[in-house]
Order: sequence, then C-alpha cells, then structure tokens
Amino acid sequence: MFSFTRENTSLIAKWWRNVDKQILFLFAFLFFLGLFFSFASTSSVIAEKVNKQTYFFFIKHFIFVSISLFLLIAISIQEKNKLIKFLPYLFFISILLLSLVPIFGVEVKGSKRFMDFSLFPRFQPIELVKPLFIIFVAKIIVLNEKTNIHRRYLYSFLVLLLVVIFLINQPDLGQTLLLTSAWITMIFVSGFNMVILSILGLVLLSIIALLIFFLPEKFGYVFLRIKTFIDPKVGDNFQSQKALEAIKQGGLTGQGMGEGILKDKVPEAHTDYIIAVISEEFGAIFVLFIVIIFLFIGYKVLNKVFSGQDEFIKLTLVGLVSLLIIQTFIHIGVNTRLLPTTGMTLPFLSYGGSSLIGSSIIAGVILNFTRKDFTRY
Repeated sequence: MFSFTRENTSLIAKWWRNVDKQILFLFAFLFFLGLFFSFASTSSVIAEKVNKQTYFFFIKHFIFVSISLFLLIAISIQEKNKLIKFLPYLFFISILLLSLVPIFGVEVKGSKRFMDFSLFPRFQPIELVKPLFIIFVAKIIVLNEKTNIHRRYLYSFLVLLLVVIFLINQPDLGQTLLLTSAWITMIFVSGFNMVILSILGLVLLSIIALLIFFLPEKFGYVFLRIKTFIDPKVGDNFQSQKALEAIKQGGLTGQGMGEGILKDKVPEAHTDYIIAVISEEFGAIFVLFIVIIFLFIGYKVLNKVFSGQDEFIKLTLVGLVSLLIIQTFIHIGVNTRLLPTTGMTLPFLSYGGSSLIGSSIIAGVILNFTRKDFTRY
C-alpha cells in the first residue's frame, strides 16, 4: 500500500501522534503473548510427534506475527476515505475465495475449510471474510441512505445468508454462529425492530436445525457434538475432557511454564485449546488477565463509538468488537466445556496464519477508525 519515502516517514509520524496508543499496545501485547505461548505449547510436540525441527511451529508463528503486525500498521495508517472505498472490493475477493473452497479446498478431519497456496499453505478464507463482512454490512445499512431502511436490512441479511450457505457447505457451523451473532449485534445496535429480528433469528436457527436433521451424513457431527456435550458418555469427548482436566490441574497459579501435559496429549492444543494450555501452566488468574485485556479493548473502542459522529464507523467498530469478544468467549466456553466443540481459535493468541491475519485486519481497521483525526465521510 505504501513505500518508505520521506513523505511516508511524515505519514508514520502523524499516525503515531493520532493513533490510540493504549489500544495499539494491547493488540501488540496479545500478538506477542500468542508468540510466547506458541513457544511454550508446541516445541516438545513437534520434536516428538511430527518429526520436524524443535521450534518449527514457533518459527512459523513468529513469521505470521511479523506479517500480521506489518499488516496492522499498513491498514491503520491509511486515510479513512481510501480505506472505506477499498475494503468492499476486497470483500468480494474474499467471498470468491470462500466459494472456491469446496472445489479446491483441502479436506481436514472431514471438512473442507482451507485452501492450499504455495506461499500460504492452509489458508482459511473465512478469516479474511469475517472483518470484511462486518464492514460491508455496515456500509449497506448506513451509507445507502436513499434505500428504505428495511430493504437495507434485508440486503444485509441476504449477504449473511450467502456467507452462511458457503460455511454450512464446508461444514463450519462454529463460524456460522459467530458471524450470525455479530450481524444480530449490529442490527440491534442500529435500531432494528426486536420482534422482526427475533423472527429472523428463529428462521435462521430453524434452517440450521432442518439441515442437521435431513442431511445427517453431512451435518450429523454437529448433532453428535451436542449429544456428547449434554452426555459425555455418548461420544468421543477426549480432547474437551483433557482440556477441562488441564484447567483443573492448573488451578489459580498454574503448574509452571513447560510443566503442563495437555500439549503432549491433544494434537490441536496450540490452536483450539490454547486457553486450556495457558490455564494449566500459568493458572486461571492469567486467563482472567487475558479476558480483561479483551474486555478493556472493547471498553476503549465503545468509548470511541459513543463519542463519535460517523454512523458507518460507529457501526463498523461495534461489529468488529463483537467479533473479537464473542469469538473469545466461544473459545473459552469450549475449553471449559460450557459449549460444544467448535474448533474456534482464540484471536491473536492461537497458532495459525489465517487466524492471525484475520485478527490483524480487525485490529488495523479498529485502530484506523479510532484515530484522533476522526472525520466524517
């Protein structure tokens, strides 16, 4: 997006003066925490089970964190009007990639959610879609003022439905519920009639329930996970059970760095169960500290929303923050067996290039839209 010239040096200086440094520091801190936990939770696994270099995952995570931080700054430094005009086009590209997953995707554990690129293996398009979906929906609801407000809501619902169809086909109901929850939050905040919103929510849930019932060969795993969640004796709950045991074992203060055993027993500990790894080795107090960081970011961003004037930017910020907070609590809920298994990563902290890139886009847009040079477009 830019090259380092004298003009851009001045641009960086201006950005540094105007950016919300507290939010910037918290995002960077979360990225580096994730890097630290990647080092703590993957080195022994790789050495013993995958026949790779001891710090293979850590090195990859370090590369993705570096890319993510650069992307965060590159997005947050742009002029708002240029960014607002550019991102919707990127949304269409992300939707195209999502639509190609069933054709060119890589099947992992019975689901096609990833695409395999030579420079970016195992890329998950939905991580790119999520923040761009929020921005596109906000643009439909707020910026197209000549269109009837109910028609705008309908258009936004159709966009959601399109994404949901692609996700259900993978299948990925976890991300479906996350995006639907974020969309409902945005619609609610924008002042939509609660009765109609509740009806739409029930319709969407009914469609998902019918798909699970009539297409058991494709969606039966969802029903099985719910049954296992209700009655652990029914199905295979090995990973979630080990995660809960690790959390109990960690207690308040943890077993100490490197002393946890969950990372050696659960293959996806560094992604889907990272909060359980953290709790086992560093204790529930450290997990609470992480939750407080996410909530404080939400508090800071919502303060900007209440003091702002631009409806599009305010609605976008609400949607992006809801994505972060809802995904965080889904991840923690799965790790503590309060929710059925979804395979949801923890933003900024879980290992995975797609997740980190998606988190950096969310963070970059939030930093851009909360800058002091806030202007109306």
